[in-house]
Amino acid sequence: MDSHNQDWSRVVMRSKNPSGSRKLESGPGSSAERKFTAGSNTKASGDSSMAKLDAETDVLAHKKVGLGLGKAIQQARSAKGMTQAKLAQAINEKPAVVNTYENGKAIPNGQIIVKMERALGTKLPRPSKKK
Repeated sequence: MDSHNQDWSRVVMRSKNPSGSRKLESGPGSSAERKFTAGSNTKASGDSSMAKLDAETDVLAHKKVGLGLGKAIQQARSAKGMTQAKLAQAINEKPAVVNTYENGKAIPNGQIIVKMERALGTKLPRPSKKK
C-alpha cells in the first residue's frame, strides 16, 4: 500500500490592514475584513451626483438620417426598378434596414450608405454631422 504524505497544517496569510476597514474575528486564527461603510445605504458627504442627474435638462437622442436621404433612396430604387427586398439583397442587409433608411428613422451608418450607392449606381446625400 502506497501512502502519500500530505501536510494539513494551517496556513494564515495576512496583509496590512487597509484604512477604513477593521478586522472581524470569526474563529480561531481567522482574519476577515469588512469596510465600515460597506453595504450601507448612506450618502457620502459631498456627493451631489444624484442632484446633478435630477437637474439634467438635456434631451439625448441618436441622430437620424432624415427624410431627404430616404426620398433619395426611394427615387433611385424606383428608377432602377428594384423593390426594398431586392435592394436589401443587393447590399446584403435585411429588408427592415432599407425600410428604416427610407422612412428616415435609421441611425446613419456610412458603410450601409456606401453599399446602397454602389447598388443603386448613384450618389446619395450624406446626413449632416452637426448636432
